Amino acid sequence: KEKIKTAEKERIAKFAVGLVKRGDVIIVDSGSTTLQFARNLKNISGITIITNSLNVASELSKSDNKVILTGGEMDIDSLTLVGSLADKILQNVFADKLFMGIDGIDYNAGLTTPTILEANTINMMMQSASEKILLADSSKFGRKSLGVVNKINELDKIITDDGLDKEVVDKYKSAGVEVIVV
Repeated sequence: KEKIKTAEKERIAKFAVGLVKRGDVIIVDSGSTTLQFARNLKNISGITIITNSLNVASELSKSDNKVILTGGEMDIDSLTLVGSLADKILQNVFADKLFMGIDGIDYNAGLTTPTILEANTINMMMQSASEKILLADSSKFGRKSLGVVNKINELDKIITDDGLDKEVVDKYKSAGVEVIVV
């Protein structure tokens, strides 16, 4: 996944990093675009990052920021921590912003991911954050996976690339979501 739409993911990540300010507590989900976000986040200091991604945590270990891992059952395919232990930690934290990735975003089905456990954990992340920001390249739109995370209107922002038709962008905006095309 890291090798697909690399330039687009880099643009999305760089824009998203501009939304983070000193003192923020943020949650960073797993995924190839959020990993790119983490690589760019290392240059910001004075933030606390909560993550369920071993890749994101490893990347952020090279920064001066506080990094908190959720714990939980490891999904070996995605190197993500999911399940009841991760969910319990997320129930007991508050974050200013969530930067999330997703496997599929469909206007009617909502936000989806390959496993039900991961869907539940991402949903918990959404409940723990004031602002919910989806980092998704245009290839994710119109796709569906097994586990439903949440509905589209639960997002505050979608940051995506210019590969979407204007009609698609307008449709998501009509759901009350700010769509930022980079």
